[in-house]
Amino acid sequence: MVRFKALVCAAAAACLAVVLAGCASQQNYTPPEKTPTISTPAIGKEGTLRVGVDASAPPLAGQSNSSSKIVGINVDVAAALADQLGLKLEIVDVGADPESALKDDKVDIVMGIEQSDSDVTFWKSSPYLPTAVALFSTPSNTTVPTKASKPEIAAQVSSKSSWQVENEFGDSALVPENDLKSAFADLAAGTVQYVAADAVNGWYAAKANDVDVILVALMQQLNGYCVGVTDSNAELKQAVSDALASLENGGIVDIIEAKWLGEALDLSSLPLTEGAKASKSGTTTKDTTDNNKTAGDEPKDGTESTNGETPVEGEGDEAEPTTPTEPGGNAVQPQSEAA
Repeated sequence: MVRFKALVCAAAAACLAVVLAGCASQQNYTPPEKTPTISTPAIGKEGTLRVGVDASAPPLAGQSNSSSKIVGINVDVAAALADQLGLKLEIVDVGADPESALKDDKVDIVMGIEQSDSDVTFWKSSPYLPTAVALFSTPSNTTVPTKASKPEIAAQVSSKSSWQVENEFGDSALVPENDLKSAFADLAAGTVQYVAADAVNGWYAAKANDVDVILVALMQQLNGYCVGVTDSNAELKQAVSDALASLENGGIVDIIEAKWLGEALDLSSLPLTEGAKASKSGTTTKDTTDNNKTAGDEPKDGTESTNGETPVEGEGDEAEPTTPTEPGGNAVQPQSEAA
């Protein structure tokens, strides 16, 4: 699986390099505009795909330090989706309320919706980015911990990950930290054996802070981030499904993931902790409806990331994305609007 992904990414990157080289040698060349494959009323603005993201959730989406743009994995996937549909892109910050943004017709689609989120009433695509609460350790430690082994696990205070640690390993196993940067500092210093975090957030935070880590196990069933569309909009649902399949089969999503995370994460082969196995069989050790513990605390900088976890300060500097392009290859600045 990993080798296949690498080959697909290499092929897609090579094709992209050839295209860019051709453009560089023919400065007056203007690529032909793509014909939009979808129009109003399936989308709210003719020729434009309005995409809602939570701009306080890096690396999925956040404010760039070098500009006022919203950048991140979700923005790049949205740009690729818009291009696939022959549309311009407009990014809208909908915060933590994608449902209202869709209902109020502020956006056509929303990004970064967890596959496991059963509270939303809109349609969700198949996941374009895998994730789950995962355990990280240093490369020298590949052991999947058990409650009997009494592990010490750092996690961001009051996040979903910290709740998972307490739920499976007990309160004494949790070493609470204000953010993931501090949690991975504990791991690097050897004061804890593991860090529990959303797999995407954790990997991004570790790499951004130069902490060498491996993924040891998943603490919950494999999850993923999806595109959300109003359930009654059958035409747009089908268009998004087809476009996502095209991007995934062409290796484009893997390239975007590798750009932000250093590589495309393959979580499907990771073992499950005992608690994750138990949840698959329908048994749990605590009431999983404890909403007070799944909400994240407000970080010091006033922003909150996915699952309440704050990866690092200065998100986006490590992989400043290229400006999304409109059909025809002309640069277009995404617009950020208040939800």
